[in-house]
Amino acid sequence: MAAPSGAGPAPLTGGPLALTAIALALGTFMQVLDTTIANVSLPTIAGNLGVSSDNSTWIVTAFAVANGVAVPLTGWLMGRFGVVKTFCVSVMLFTFASFLCGIAWDLPSLIGFRILQGAVSGPMIPGSQALLIAIFPPHKRGTALAIWSMTTLVAPIMGPILGGYISDNYHWSWIFLINVPFGLFTGFICWKMLGKRDTPTRKLPIDGMGLILLVMWVGALQIVLDLGKNDDWFASDRIVIAAVVALIGFATWLIWELTDANPAVNLTQFKNRNFAIGTLAFCLGYAVFFANTLLLPLWLQTQMGYTATWAGLVAAPSGIVAVILTPFVARIAGKVDARILATVSFAAFGYSYYLRSGYTTTASFYDLMLPMMVQGIAMATFFLSMLTISLDRIPPERLPSATGVSNFARITAGSFSASLITTMWDRREALHQTRLSEVVGQGMPYRLAADGLARLGLTDTQAAGAITRQMVGQAYLLASTDLFRISAWLCLSLVVIVWFTRKASPPKGPIAAD
Repeated sequence: MAAPSGAGPAPLTGGPLALTAIALALGTFMQVLDTTIANVSLPTIAGNLGVSSDNSTWIVTAFAVANGVAVPLTGWLMGRFGVVKTFCVSVMLFTFASFLCGIAWDLPSLIGFRILQGAVSGPMIPGSQALLIAIFPPHKRGTALAIWSMTTLVAPIMGPILGGYISDNYHWSWIFLINVPFGLFTGFICWKMLGKRDTPTRKLPIDGMGLILLVMWVGALQIVLDLGKNDDWFASDRIVIAAVVALIGFATWLIWELTDANPAVNLTQFKNRNFAIGTLAFCLGYAVFFANTLLLPLWLQTQMGYTATWAGLVAAPSGIVAVILTPFVARIAGKVDARILATVSFAAFGYSYYLRSGYTTTASFYDLMLPMMVQGIAMATFFLSMLTISLDRIPPERLPSATGVSNFARITAGSFSASLITTMWDRREALHQTRLSEVVGQGMPYRLAADGLARLGLTDTQAAGAITRQMVGQAYLLASTDLFRISAWLCLSLVVIVWFTRKASPPKGPIAAD
């Protein structure tokens, strides 16, 4: 959007810049929030609508499938209709879809409205990212990316907190209706401030076959990821069929997009070394972060007796630290090699997960919270450094396409990690419980524990139940600490990957976002 003098509008300044940046950040925040806010509310929604918890998972799956298909098409949509128009229309449609979700009268209607919500929200994250880069002066590009990264990282943490609080204290419909006032504000401000600054449009042909293949393989993949755990993965015929469709569909789509003259998703930017390696490290780092964002509240709620609200509050310090540090990181971003910032980020992530590997079943709120504060340091530098690396030397006219592909890869990696972490958690628990049973058994350790409980007035049956419950709790603790330790090593290995990229060049001219 911003262009050299005489070629287009200059970057915004002062109050208009601050107001527009807040509106764009809200656009990102709402979309990311809606990927996690419904998760903790599924039991409440299922009970209110009179359906089983298994069926209620389609509320999450429907949004993920539709959004996964829409995100990669951002580049084509913005080239055809303009960045500002596409973003503003997406925000308003998302707001309307959120209202429909809030007034849904049964499960089929809610699933249908969630599909609509996911489909129309595709351009929101890449659009807000491209527009933030465009409205800031070139030397403030780090600030723009910092604002975007702050909202993108804080939203997944706020999702469970808000979702749990609303479900515990209000009607579940408010997890969707809360978007309406913020969506109207975002759409109005962005159109008023940026409506006359839209990018040139081009009459781009529609890649119908590429779009059909994209819908097919992404939809099948999301079904595998979201429903695989409940269906016992490849023991289920529908998961096997969906996996085969996803694999064949992806291979066909990849060949088509690389050979078509006007592809729906431009994959040629992967020829850029920084984009290819940076996106890989970005996706892997986000996958580990997202998996642990899911694992900790899950363990706290199912094994430690925490409510959804309190489990979310344990993670809150990481968001607070990130918000405090991000402005300072943004100031030094243009002076420090982005690879160094990425190294700091992955090292801090790794140390945070290492600290969590020392958790016990008697851990206090402070014990649980301290590693999250360390994670806040990582969050303040993660998105900013990875975006600086991956978007290095991307031509202005390809920014929307590049951000669309990058965000699609990141979201897909998050879906993979969410499915993988819960499956690994259950399997590691089963392994540890088997080993604990072998050690405790009916031998001396069991008899000593049973005798102690008997002296407290418990019957043999009650004592056996109490001992079993302790073993299950310890098994889930050991499974959690195993995964935290693996996550720490993965983060350290990502430091090596980052240094295969070249040093990112600071922007030398105004940034355009076509």
